[in-house]
Amino acid sequence: MAETILQLTGVKTHFPITSGFLLRRHVGTVKAVDGVTLAVGQGEVLGLVGESGCGKSTLARTIMQLVPTTAGTVVLHGRNLANCSAADLLGARRDMQMVFQDPYASLNPRMTVFATLAEPLLVHGVCPPGEVNARVAELMRTVGLAPRFMQKYPHEFSGGQRQRIAIARALALQPKVIIADEPVSALDVSIQAQILNLLAQLCRRMNLSLIFIAHDLSVVKHISDRVAVMYLGKIVELGPARAVIEHPRHPYTRALVSAIPTPNPDVERSRQRIVLPGDPPSPINPPAGCAFHPRCPHAREICKAAIPPLALFEPGRDVACVRAEEIAEL
Repeated sequence: MAETILQLTGVKTHFPITSGFLLRRHVGTVKAVDGVTLAVGQGEVLGLVGESGCGKSTLARTIMQLVPTTAGTVVLHGRNLANCSAADLLGARRDMQMVFQDPYASLNPRMTVFATLAEPLLVHGVCPPGEVNARVAELMRTVGLAPRFMQKYPHEFSGGQRQRIAIARALALQPKVIIADEPVSALDVSIQAQILNLLAQLCRRMNLSLIFIAHDLSVVKHISDRVAVMYLGKIVELGPARAVIEHPRHPYTRALVSAIPTPNPDVERSRQRIVLPGDPPSPINPPAGCAFHPRCPHAREICKAAIPPLALFEPGRDVACVRAEEIAEL
């Protein structure tokens, strides 16, 4: 892997549950992210997948420090963001930006495109005020929008165009890391392809590191260099995108991959999908041992005893399963 630009070590994000009106008391904890260790290289695209509620978006917001870190470190270019002051964090945000899922909600409806893209330039003093107009026009051209539209408001654009504006805003400060939280899930299929290709081109051209969060594993395989699979606040499998999706080693990853639809109807009818029993456990009271064992078809008594660490399974491939080698042989 290229030089590490973002390093997460033992990151936890817990939310307290309180009860009472006058006398508040702590009655529980939501363990949204519960010990994530991850590294992102310069120019790498890391896909982050998992079912709804597994902690993907919370992890993204924790990296951005939109949500405070309960424990662990988030190191960006040698700077631990978890311990930064407000002034240092403002400076660090020049190097990391986020593209949110909903382009309808992430843009201020009262601000024109010019005001939206000019704001970060002026706040961080990236360029003199006299050059802002030219810089905004350049950003719009970069994401495939005509500069003549810069005085329009978000409601005058389509969903795909709004997401292009959000990407342009993320690029305004020339960051080193961009976190895209399901940036295409609210768009039509044809527009999804355009946005994915745009992100891939920008990463190659600008040597950007991208954390791409999505549910669609076929999309993740298309754009990502590596894939991290998340379940109940933990990473359970990590490795090259093609290897993880074509040859999954963790039982949970196998179930996710089996749900990918196939365009060939004959293959779709004949293939066997892995249907997991029950619902995902609550992050308030996760099960003992491996969190996946209540739903795992390969679970044994050893799976209930201890939490399996994310360990090296083969070169470049990490799996958090004590029976990974047995399952691979099966």
